[in-house]
Amino acid sequence: MTKLLFVVNVDWFFISHRLPIALSAMKKGYEVHLACADTGKCDALEGLGIRVHRIKMSRSGTHLLSEIKSLWSIFSVVRKVKPDILHGVTIKPVVYSSLVSRICGVKKRVFSISGLGYVFIDESPKAKVLRQIISRLYKFGLNNDNSTVIFQNSTDRQTFIDLKIVQPSSARLIRGSGVDLSEYRYSPVEADKPSVMFLARLLKDKGVIEFCEAVKSLKNAHPSVDFVLVGDLDPENPNSMSIEELTSYVSEGVVRHIGYRKDIPQVISSSTIMVLPSYREGLPKSLIEAAACGRAVVTTDVPGCRDAIEPDVTGVLVPARNISELASAIEYLLLNPEKTSEMGRQGRRLAETTFSIDDVITAHFKIYENN
Repeated sequence: MTKLLFVVNVDWFFISHRLPIALSAMKKGYEVHLACADTGKCDALEGLGIRVHRIKMSRSGTHLLSEIKSLWSIFSVVRKVKPDILHGVTIKPVVYSSLVSRICGVKKRVFSISGLGYVFIDESPKAKVLRQIISRLYKFGLNNDNSTVIFQNSTDRQTFIDLKIVQPSSARLIRGSGVDLSEYRYSPVEADKPSVMFLARLLKDKGVIEFCEAVKSLKNAHPSVDFVLVGDLDPENPNSMSIEELTSYVSEGVVRHIGYRKDIPQVISSSTIMVLPSYREGLPKSLIEAAACGRAVVTTDVPGCRDAIEPDVTGVLVPARNISELASAIEYLLLNPEKTSEMGRQGRRLAETTFSIDDVITAHFKIYENN
C-alpha cells in the first residue's frame, strides 16, 4: 500500500486546501498520513480515516529552540511513517520537510508553494534577513532530482527558477487548490440588497486596511450598501490587523464584521461584489470560490490575484496599496449592476473551465504516480 504523508502547518488549513486530495487518495487505496499542529480539527480528520501525527508548529515564530523542535518533530514522523510520497504545503512545512525528506531518502517528494508569504513581501530588515535564510534552505531542500514543486501562479514559479531554487523541469503549475463546483453553485445577484465583501483572514498584506479606508470614502454616497468583513484576526501572523483597528472601523459604522464562517458558499452568495486588495498571493481561494458562485471581483494587479480573474471580463484589477483606485473600482461596479452581473456569469464560466477541484485532483495524481 502506498503511504502518502502530508506535512502542513495547521489542521484547518489542510481541511480548506488539501482534504479533497487526501480523500481521493484513500479511495485509490493509499494510506494517508498528516503531520500538522492541532487546533481542534484533528479528531475529525482521524474520523475520516486519515492517520494524524500532531506536531508543534508555529506558523510565523522564529525562536530558534522552537524551530528546532518543529524540525525534529517532522523528522520523527517521517522516520516513523517511512512514506513513499511526502507532500509539504506552506512555507515552514515545505522548508522543514524538504530538508528532512532529503536526509531520510524519501523517494518521491512533492512541495506546494501556496504563495511567497510575509517573508517575501515585507521589506522590513527582519524580513529581508529571513528571506535570505529561507531562500538558501529552499535551494538545498528543493533543488534535486526527486523533488516536484507545485506553484499556483507563473510569477512565483519563475521567481524560484531565476533564483536557482528549483530546476525548470521540476516546477509545475497548478492554478490553486480548486473549488467544488457542486457545492459552490452559481446564483444571480440580489439587486435590491447590494453587498461588498472582503473574505479572508484580516491581514494587512491582504489589503484589509485599504478595503476599510476605501469603504470609508464610499459610505456617504452609498448608505444602503452592506460592506462586510468575513474572517478573523490572526494574532500569530505579524501582519494581522489589530483588535483596536478592527474595533474602530466597526464602531464607526464603516464595515460590518461577521467573523469566521463555515457556510462560505451561502456567505458568498449573499454578496454582490467580492474584494481582495492583497499585496501578493499564491492563488486566492476566496476569489475562485467567488467566481464559482457568479460574483464579480475587484482585486489587485499582483501575482496570484491577477491569475484568479480575467481582467475586465470576470473582475477589475487595481494597483496594490492604492485606496482611491480601489474605491473607484468598487463604485464602478455598484453603479453598473448589469456589468457586475455579466462579470459574475463569466466568472462561473472561468471556474468551470479552469478551477474545478476534479481537475486539480487529477493533476496531483499525475505527479504522485509519475515514475
